[in-house]
Amino acid sequence: MILAFVEHDSGVADELSLESLTMARELAAAEGTSLCAVVFSDEGAALADELGRYGVEELHRVTHDRLDGYAPQAWGESVSQLVSELGAAAVTAPETDRGHEVLANVGAALDAPMAASCIDIDVSDGGEAYELRRHRWGGSLIEHARLEGETKLVSAAEREYPVEEAASTTEPAVSEFTPSLDDSHLRVRVERVETTDEEGIPLGEARVVVGGGRGVGGPEDYDELEELADLLGGTVGASRAAINEGWRPHDDQIGLTGAKISPDIYIACGISGAVQHMVGCKGADTILAINTDSEAAIIQKADYAVIGDLHEVVPELSDAIREAT
Repeated sequence: MILAFVEHDSGVADELSLESLTMARELAAAEGTSLCAVVFSDEGAALADELGRYGVEELHRVTHDRLDGYAPQAWGESVSQLVSELGAAAVTAPETDRGHEVLANVGAALDAPMAASCIDIDVSDGGEAYELRRHRWGGSLIEHARLEGETKLVSAAEREYPVEEAASTTEPAVSEFTPSLDDSHLRVRVERVETTDEEGIPLGEARVVVGGGRGVGGPEDYDELEELADLLGGTVGASRAAINEGWRPHDDQIGLTGAKISPDIYIACGISGAVQHMVGCKGADTILAINTDSEAAIIQKADYAVIGDLHEVVPELSDAIREAT
């Protein structure tokens, strides 16, 4: 049996969790076994119908009177106890901070091996091992590896598996699982959630992103980028260099240590294209780079490039858009 850890928001499955279910369903088919899911919170039971469309045959909702919020070790311990009870061959999770943290704690509890950010998995030796490829260094290289273990832990690389419903819909049985927890499992827990007061479309959801780097020149010069983003119904992001200069808040950072974006178009202005930044924008369908340096790394990786001063090009773009609309 394959057990999929599913994250959700008020009973609606997270998109990356749905991507990881595609990987989990492929594993279950390759091993000739069933696909089950595990969720947390009282609202998790509401996921049954949705997850049934993705091939989940049984939904296990973890319930405990001390689990009123996220607690990484407690969640990992809960999943590990469920794995032991069900005899799961593998546990899958999305490539999220929480997905990786839960899997890591499961691995520590079960002494089980974990492979993160998988893009392709082949089952070999009758399920005894997984031959896999996975992203390393933020996706800048691909590793080929062999994963062996009684229970294998894997996460699906973001945007590498499509969200696909199963060929036939199931009606998952819903069961509750109550783990045995003590104070040591609850040393770290989320007590409150504070939301940002930043307005506009979040970077991760924007279909158009206009990014600015050190080449923008200063915080006041982002007004030109804001204008272009507004005309296109998008939002503004920034490179780590601009964040480090204090020109934009950290919420605007695109890259390995910032937001991962997947817009229809990413307009990169005055950005050199360091590996760390490209990791954050590799999900973009189209990249338009504006830079005075024709040898900049981002020019080589962009679909389109304008070699010129962004302070001349961006206003011209804005004027052209206004005239066209």
